[in-house]
Amino acid sequence: MIRACRVRDFSAVFALVRRRAGIYPSRIASLCGMTPSRVGEIMSGQRKLAHIDVIERVADGLRIPGAMLGLAHRPWEIPPRATTTFTEPDSQPQRAPSPQAGATPAADLDGILHLVDTGQVTRSTLAAIQSSIEDYWRHDDQHGGAALRPAVVGHLRYAQQLIDSTREGPLRNGLVTLAAELARMAGWAYFDARQYSTARGYFTQALHLAQGVGDRQFVANVLSCLSLQATYEGDAHEAAALASAAQDTARHTESPGLVMAMLHMREAFAHASLRAPDDCHRAITKAHSHFERAHGGAAPQWVRYFDETKLIVDTGIALAQLGEHRQAEPLIAEGLRREHRDQQRGRAFHAFWLASTQLHNGALEQACSTASVALDLATNVDSPRVVGHVREFHTSLASHAQEAPVVAFEAKMRQAFA
Repeated sequence: MIRACRVRDFSAVFALVRRRAGIYPSRIASLCGMTPSRVGEIMSGQRKLAHIDVIERVADGLRIPGAMLGLAHRPWEIPPRATTTFTEPDSQPQRAPSPQAGATPAADLDGILHLVDTGQVTRSTLAAIQSSIEDYWRHDDQHGGAALRPAVVGHLRYAQQLIDSTREGPLRNGLVTLAAELARMAGWAYFDARQYSTARGYFTQALHLAQGVGDRQFVANVLSCLSLQATYEGDAHEAAALASAAQDTARHTESPGLVMAMLHMREAFAHASLRAPDDCHRAITKAHSHFERAHGGAAPQWVRYFDETKLIVDTGIALAQLGEHRQAEPLIAEGLRREHRDQQRGRAFHAFWLASTQLHNGALEQACSTASVALDLATNVDSPRVVGHVREFHTSLASHAQEAPVVAFEAKMRQAFA
């Protein structure tokens, strides 16, 4: 293993992990934020790993010390600082221990701030945290989620400290609800960064917090996020099971219409990946039916993004995943036309899907033109997930490599990702 890591021979690394640790390729893929097919290609020697962010994901997912792969120490390798307690005679005033040589003064900043933050939690405290969460989601729409990770995780830790110091009651329950939303936001930010193992940890934390206050609709929401992530990781069966569990959780709750519409669309994505047309169309029909019944009704704040435009474009994406590109193209185009200009990450994502459907429908020049729009948007957002889709589209152009529109797109892509 040491020799394989030194030369970054990941075919040998994965083979050793399977043989010596009993971790099968599908689990390696899940731990490292890859698809099973990509892991298989690496193990067979058909593909190499060169990008540093992917190598870091492998190190983190398989717990390989950074030094073995020529990386810096990984965060999980660094133990927490030891705390030394000094006992002074009762007659002497208590003194703080002297700083250790080489210690970073701000290393325990959260703890220091918590000591001086002795104010009582009020409704204004909850309103301020809620406002910050709304700002995070706006930033996610406009600039992608990857850059939000430190801020959201820090805010989550702060909310947990407030929970620990607040007695049982409505204010504490409100804090737990907000902490659940912050944990889901953290999971989403790591998902957008394609760091799937870390994302799953935060989604699981959000589940526990939401269950603690009995918020079944929010539990269903988190399950839907896990379902979408499973679709990205190539595990469509797990994605379908999670979507179904989410529906069972949200069913019979108060005003579930819009929530159920969103959940059935997540189910449609899973069935599309499984190439199950009857199940996919059935889920799409249910999504539209629930949406019509929910129109104008009450709904949780976190699901109100799922408006008519989102329903239309998601229907098109599900059909595209299913391979029904003729039916998908006008729906995705209409959704893209309707979307607000500030939703840059969503527009980049949907422009990629439109380009893909146009390519499958034989419109190469139009597809490259649309992909160029997606590329412009992708370079303005910090979203490795969107960049991954653009690269996948580029791979699908291989059979047209000599065509002028493809040559022009490749030149623009090289410039964008230089």
